[in-house]
Amino acid sequence: MSGLAEASTSGLPAQARASLDERFGDRVSYSEAIRSQHGQSEAHHAARLPDAVVFAENGEDVVFVVRLCSAHDVKLTAYGAGTSMEGNAIPLDGGISLDMSRMNRILRVNAEDFDVVVEPGVTRNALNNHLRDRGLFFPVDPGADATIGGMASTRASGTNAVRYGTMREAVLGLRVVTADGREIRTARRARKSAAGYDLTHLFVGAEGTLGIITEVTLRLHPIPEVILSAVCSFETLEGAAATVIQAIQCGVPLARAEILDDVAMGAVNRWAKLDYPEKTTLFFEFHGSQSAVTEQVETVKQLADGNGGGGFQWSNLPEERARLWKARHEAYYAAVNLRPGAVGWSTDVCVPISRLPECIADTKRDLEAASIPAAILGHVGDGNFHVIFSLDPAAPHEMEEAGAINARLIARALAIDGTCTGEHGVGLGKREALVDELGDSVDIMCEIKRALDPRGIFNPGKIFVAG
Repeated sequence: MSGLAEASTSGLPAQARASLDERFGDRVSYSEAIRSQHGQSEAHHAARLPDAVVFAENGEDVVFVVRLCSAHDVKLTAYGAGTSMEGNAIPLDGGISLDMSRMNRILRVNAEDFDVVVEPGVTRNALNNHLRDRGLFFPVDPGADATIGGMASTRASGTNAVRYGTMREAVLGLRVVTADGREIRTARRARKSAAGYDLTHLFVGAEGTLGIITEVTLRLHPIPEVILSAVCSFETLEGAAATVIQAIQCGVPLARAEILDDVAMGAVNRWAKLDYPEKTTLFFEFHGSQSAVTEQVETVKQLADGNGGGGFQWSNLPEERARLWKARHEAYYAAVNLRPGAVGWSTDVCVPISRLPECIADTKRDLEAASIPAAILGHVGDGNFHVIFSLDPAAPHEMEEAGAINARLIARALAIDGTCTGEHGVGLGKREALVDELGDSVDIMCEIKRALDPRGIFNPGKIFVAG
């Protein structure tokens, strides 16, 4: 991570600061330590300090801050858990970082309708802990214990997306504070609607550039009767990817299908003190009735055997499953720490699944020729994978080399009709790639941004340079 920006608060008008002090008291901070925390994330991008951090506790707080920012031309960036990977919540132009973590109430569980209404600061783990006794769960799992508001803003995905979808499918409705200080409701709880523009999914994935989310209505699912996890190592990346593609083509309803290459498995073994073979490995999870899961496992095992897989192991014990998926979720940190003191850079592309084996194979060859350590892992069931670079922060040429590899990876994905980001969002790192991917459509996005945020106060410099 690069050095922090200047620590002054000179960018905040005196009248705005006085209004914040009067309204929020000790819930507004100008300390360098708090501002530093809110000026960076999991990303490799350089940190930038906000002029102030405000801790919102309800929708009225958010409305007040938005109106203040609009009146004084102060920039405003929402902040959740700080786990974004593309600098999505870094306050490029200073201003106010609006911390939503205290808006963490689960407002209403509608168990009969399989939905829940939450504030944006609720984390996915807290939500699932609350739902467990009702026999329900929220399936979107990006790995990090992210906030629901942040997940909606980046259109997050994760390990369960192959079966349950992403935040695009999970969000039924929102409450959002717009740039003119109105708190609007984008939809009701009905499972479908043809009423007007789909405002819900305009804000989902907007990365806080169009408004501030204050409430989220989410789709839930029943906890499956049987949950079984499996691990299988392969001789080649192509064989592992082919196994998942063939399973999907055979109609196997995989709940999770994760791929880790040999480098990632070596890192995970050291980090989590495991002893898996250091080969390309698939992590599976199957959901359903006992008979259905048994049939799914047998089908996938046969496919794996035919694609160079071996050592197929499975378990339905909760503690073993938790240990396995904890290791998978910590693969990012394991890969970054292949070298002490390293900085991580996680890429993120998604391609049509039929083209995934060749894309991964070409990328692996690129990495084998590189001078920096890097691991491949991803959600192979929906064509989404990552490269995790472990970079020496004192060696700028390593950042340049990783950037060149990342650029080739994006070009490779776009050439086969893929996308530059499957789940991390555009943030700072993919703005140019977005233009390469969508061309003139980005102009339309800019027009929407200017229409909804004419003063450009919301999260400036993200997705594209506008306002």
